Amino acid sequence: MRILVADDHSLFRDGLVSLLEAAGMDVVGQVGDGETAIEAALRLRPDVVLMDLNMPGIGGLEALRRLRAEWPAVQVVMLTVSEEQADLVAAVQAGARGYLLKHLKADEFLDMLHGLERGEAAMSRLTTARLLSGVSQLSHSGAGANLTEREEELLRLLAEGLSNKSIAQKLSLSENTVKYHLKNILQKLGVHNRTEAATQAIRLGLAKPNRPA
Repeated sequence: MRILVADDHSLFRDGLVSLLEAAGMDVVGQVGDGETAIEAALRLRPDVVLMDLNMPGIGGLEALRRLRAEWPAVQVVMLTVSEEQADLVAAVQAGARGYLLKHLKADEFLDMLHGLERGEAAMSRLTTARLLSGVSQLSHSGAGANLTEREEELLRLLAEGLSNKSIAQKLSLSENTVKYHLKNILQKLGVHNRTEAATQAIRLGLAKPNRPA
């Protein structure tokens, strides 16, 4: 298995590379940020990209989305210390093939990676249960994707076709604040742009389809 490792903590990264190589895997590269991870993955075409969730600049989720937009077949497994259900659901919605916690034992970690070759998702039973619970909550919740009340309000206005400036004026916010909320909304919904976000808003019942004039 050819693997690219993306993690900004060099000590952890070096230890992980040593573990993978000792297990007979071919580490084709190691990088420390999301932007470089995208470039390296597209150039090296590894079988699997092990991607840290939190990295400087472009985080793991954003790197995952951008990488899948360029290479839909890529297998990305998120590496993280976060046990937050929202992070897990967002990662899977964005197309991650696994979600592995950094405190896993080495043999468990390697076994889950090998599971990818058998067509399995790389995650523990506990993580899978947490994912199913998160998805169930989203399907029974009008809010969806753990959006805050402010984010729901902003999403409704976005679905109505309002610009960032108009949304800012309507909600008495700065445009930078609107952009910040919009970025969070796209991440939580696992979408790439305003159009996809608006479509999700309609699907979740937060907005109604625009009727032709």
